[in-house]
Amino acid sequence: MKFSFLTSIVFFFLVIGCSCDPKQSPAVTFTNPLNESGPDPWMTYYNGHYYLAATTWGGPETGLTMRKAKTIAELKTAEPVQIFVDSTKDRCCNLWAPEFFLLDGPNGKRWYGYYTGGAQSEDYVNTQYMHVIESEGADPMGPYTYKGKLIERNALDGTVAELNGKLYTIYSEWNATQDLAIMEMDTPWSTIGEETVISRPEFDWEIQTYTVNEGPVMIENNGTQYLIYAASACWGPDYKLGLITYNGGDPMDASSWIKDPEPVFVRDDSAGVFAPGHNTFFKSPDGTEDWIVYHANDEVTDGCDMGRTPRIQRFTWNEDGTPDFGTPVSTDSLLTVPSGE
Repeated sequence: MKFSFLTSIVFFFLVIGCSCDPKQSPAVTFTNPLNESGPDPWMTYYNGHYYLAATTWGGPETGLTMRKAKTIAELKTAEPVQIFVDSTKDRCCNLWAPEFFLLDGPNGKRWYGYYTGGAQSEDYVNTQYMHVIESEGADPMGPYTYKGKLIERNALDGTVAELNGKLYTIYSEWNATQDLAIMEMDTPWSTIGEETVISRPEFDWEIQTYTVNEGPVMIENNGTQYLIYAASACWGPDYKLGLITYNGGDPMDASSWIKDPEPVFVRDDSAGVFAPGHNTFFKSPDGTEDWIVYHANDEVTDGCDMGRTPRIQRFTWNEDGTPDFGTPVSTDSLLTVPSGE
């Protein structure tokens, strides 16, 4: 009896000291950035894997690339795989801001990639157009075929939005300022009708160094859709995110888009994070969490180049339904991986 009593006491204190459920594994953490380079990142979780794509810079041999991994830890070491390359001279090079959407095509669900590409030239304003590629099957890694130029004017950073049962593309274009415009789509790779400008840089925080609205992307919460976009010059430390609420009216009417007068995601000098912007969103593997993926710089003097790194963090929602992104976390902050991983 004495031996059994002592054994029970030892077992009791071992369990109390552990303070853990043997069926649960400890939370896995990570730090930003995800990779050493990756401006204008797009990321999703689909069929058990994370997928991450970003701007590529260079000649026709560079093409578009994507990373694939089962976990955030694997994503940080995953090699980029070339998923599409195009040697056509007027669209071969400097492929910016790729985004991918699983849409209904003529042969069923396909991934459609939207990116900005042009000639091998430093004349970005006059050579960069938005282009569309289509996957052969339902694999985000492709292979892909070229479908066409999305609109017939110089533009960049095209995204896709489904509003009132129709598809639209929202993009940035060069006018006297760099504005946001919208056009209706009749297929996943073509547009119809005229465009409408829905936002121009007007607030002080949108015109730091240069007058810019770019990098639009939609997100929905409780039936309301919000357009998040990047403002001010990407080559300065004050690149940031703004918010526009779609009020449910005619998407081609500029009055259906209500801009918030204050930015929603800005630099944090104390955390060593500068120029956070040009984001997209993804859901955690179990679908319970919302995450933002964006690029940022480590130094106030860093510029708008391939040194911008992709970062992610979880965000929540305000009582009025708008997203609460908080502040960009430092590269020293330990973050718990998305729920369900």
